Amino acid sequence: MKTRAAVVRQVPGKFEIVELELDEPRDGEVLVELKAAGLCHSDDHIATGDMPVPHYPIAGGHEGAGIVRQVGAGVRGVKEGDRVVFSFLPACGRCRWCARGLQNLCDLGAYALIGSRFDQDGSLRMSLDGHPVAQMAAISTFSQYTTVDERSCVKIADDIPFDVACLVGCGVATGWGSATNSAEIEVGHTVIVMGIGGIGINAVQGAKHSGALHVVAVDPVEFKRESALRLGATHAFADVAEATEFAKSVTNGQGADSAIVTVGVTKGEHVGAAFAAIRKGGTVVVTGIGDLTEVGIPVPLGELTLFQKRIQGSMYGSCSPTIDIPTQLGLYREGMLKLDELITATYKLDDVAQGYEDMHAGKNIRGVVLFD
Repeated sequence: MKTRAAVVRQVPGKFEIVELELDEPRDGEVLVELKAAGLCHSDDHIATGDMPVPHYPIAGGHEGAGIVRQVGAGVRGVKEGDRVVFSFLPACGRCRWCARGLQNLCDLGAYALIGSRFDQDGSLRMSLDGHPVAQMAAISTFSQYTTVDERSCVKIADDIPFDVACLVGCGVATGWGSATNSAEIEVGHTVIVMGIGGIGINAVQGAKHSGALHVVAVDPVEFKRESALRLGATHAFADVAEATEFAKSVTNGQGADSAIVTVGVTKGEHVGAAFAAIRKGGTVVVTGIGDLTEVGIPVPLGELTLFQKRIQGSMYGSCSPTIDIPTQLGLYREGMLKLDELITATYKLDDVAQGYEDMHAGKNIRGVVLFD
């Protein structure tokens, strides 16, 4: 069948709308009609080259929700008509990491940037004028229809709106989990969140949910600081140095218990600033992505050792999607997790490039593509 989709042909590049040929689902695969897709910064990293991929063109998008329209042989987890959210990291359920409850580290995640079928490098399901097209995270949610492995799908309840459901496939889970899982926040803690975009705003919500006494948001954009204050931050500053001084002022000079780095293009200097902001035995959680080839963090080795500080990476917020996506949607249903408030603007598929321009301009917490 044919489908319209947003692709990047080269790096650096921009998303453009083209008509693709899409294969029918094979064994273990499903065809999904997209209803909503989130504009996550990671797809922009694909366009800028900060996150290089081995195959272009690539059809973008890794946050999405829709309806299963066709199932291939051997599919057992979903059926035609089911509503699903995509997990940008699949869960095989059998590897070492899945067996230990660490689905975010599933071995199948190695295929997220390759764009092919899992365990079948080079096997692609989309094509443009006869040339193969890769799928971002093997799902490509910037497409009217997409063929995916069923292990990338999480079934959701019928009463969850698609526009908010799509967000838990990446941004919400990553930010929320960075606070509730990776930062190990305890009641009464002081927490700094650096960068209030689609990830950071949910780290703010997660820190509040975990019982932090002070949730300190840092972002140079006033609109984002105001948004953080509405969604759980107790204080907001334009500069991390101001946030650090505040954290010390309320902790007898010790510093924050944890600092979560969710800057859109994360650099070593951001991690170094977060490291300087935390107390002895504190934790820096690094969630943001930047140039994947960049090496080096300006951290005093003596302080690392003698103050027993910890720098903790956080992939997908250390979440296990098959359990955490339904849990987070349950929290939303009960009013404990704000999702509607995250959507700053909605776009048509034709306007994906404009959505990313708005993101760079600091206009959006999260933009969402609506397909109807």
